Amino acid sequence: MPTKDVITSADLDELRRSALGTADPLGVAADLADAAQRGRLADPEDAGGALTLAAEIAEVRGRLDAALQYADRALAAYPSVADSRAGIARALRARILFRAGGREEEAMAELTALRHLLIEQPEAPAYVSAALDAGGFPAIAEEWLSEAVDTVLGRRATVAGAATEALPAEATVEVGPPEAPGVLFFLLQQRHRVRRNLNLPHDRQDDLADRLEAQLVRRAEQRQGAEPDLLFWPRAEFDRLLAEHAELAETYGPDWDAHRGRLERHLVQQANAGRSGLSVASASVDGLTGFARRHNGDLTDPEIRTRYARELASRPGTLISWPPERNDACWCGSGLKYKKCCLPRSRS
Repeated sequence: MPTKDVITSADLDELRRSALGTADPLGVAADLADAAQRGRLADPEDAGGALTLAAEIAEVRGRLDAALQYADRALAAYPSVADSRAGIARALRARILFRAGGREEEAMAELTALRHLLIEQPEAPAYVSAALDAGGFPAIAEEWLSEAVDTVLGRRATVAGAATEALPAEATVEVGPPEAPGVLFFLLQQRHRVRRNLNLPHDRQDDLADRLEAQLVRRAEQRQGAEPDLLFWPRAEFDRLLAEHAELAETYGPDWDAHRGRLERHLVQQANAGRSGLSVASASVDGLTGFARRHNGDLTDPEIRTRYARELASRPGTLISWPPERNDACWCGSGLKYKKCCLPRSRS
């Protein structure tokens, strides 16, 4: 299934969003690989990204042999292993090896080689832990992330002239500006997510993850000059929203766990202030896009999103009441009990 004679960077971005929904995703993957091989990319430096996308499509469609070939070619296309995109491709290759069966040792060797990037690249905690989780090794992901957090905090403590162990809970830790959170933020958030999935007890570094998240939210709100809207994005809608509008991670959180945590904490604050009858509006990307189009606006405009939230609030069936009972299903739709899901996210 040919795409275009020449594929631009913008075309690649669109294919990342839409390829799996086409009639022939594997045809798209093969065409991307052909474009990289035959010089049909407008920017030759997109070759690694095009091949990585081809590998992802083939993996999702269960064509693991083809996925592995595309991943190998993607790695060869990057001029340096230090390139963060090369790390993503290598983690993808490990994930494919896990799924292929019988190649767990090779997959672990790939990820072990990426382990040092956990304290160097903001993207690394997500793609390394995701690959380990896909291989059935979430406990190893927790171990690696915990050690990386200790390393980063230890370095900062040493610089500050304090003990080289983890900083105390009351210490002030810089998270970075809202538009560019630092490595520590992403390490703590991924560790927090992994530990929740493992049902591990909340510890001091989990507390620190919550505090840094709250700090980032406050800064973003101050920059926007307004309270956050109470739009709730179900998991699939959230993933699509950030895939199409990455800049909205500043408003809604870098991942779905952070998004739910922000809403839960805001709702708790509202309840503590004496408000009752609280709820969130379940949003969709198509709904917000259509609203923005009808009102000649841009969905990245906070005013458009606030007006969309108000419109949803007036429609039957779009509001989710809060809070549920502790033993009832969580409001976020995860299927877990509230006490095991979003209730603990109210900690700050």
